[in-house]
Amino acid sequence: MGNFTHFDEAGRARMVDVGAKPDTAREAVAAGRVLVNEETFRLIAAGGMKKGDVLAVAQVAGIMGAKRTPELIPMCHPIALTGVTLDLRLNEADLAVEITAIARCTGPTGVEMEALTAVSAAALTVYDMCKAVQRDMVIDQIRLLKKSGGKSGEFVREDEHP
Repeated sequence: MGNFTHFDEAGRARMVDVGAKPDTAREAVAAGRVLVNEETFRLIAAGGMKKGDVLAVAQVAGIMGAKRTPELIPMCHPIALTGVTLDLRLNEADLAVEITAIARCTGPTGVEMEALTAVSAAALTVYDMCKAVQRDMVIDQIRLLKKSGGKSGEFVREDEHP
């Protein structure tokens, strides 16, 4: 099936064997955002949501999401994360909660999915905590910005730099 590593010769799904790969330092940076209306933005900024501090809870949810990635994404290996950092910022001009996650490990496989899952979990948490005020929020632009380590080396998204 071409270059898709998660399929065997017969086209059946498989988890890639990374046992022979050397441990290397790896890092991935992902980002995304939640678009909100003016009222929701104001409530988040003022800490006025009934469920609590939206940004603080979403930050913890993102870290928890990164740690649970192999339970959510079928072919992901359980890896020993050495660090996960989440940054949530309010962008008033775009009425957005901007989310950036950095995941790190030393091991035989990358941490791109952990960084992307961290952003996704944080964004979903923002939505959950604000849905009583606004149901038409939009989660968008979840993407990998950068990754380093491993055989494939470094990737930096060309249209933006973290």
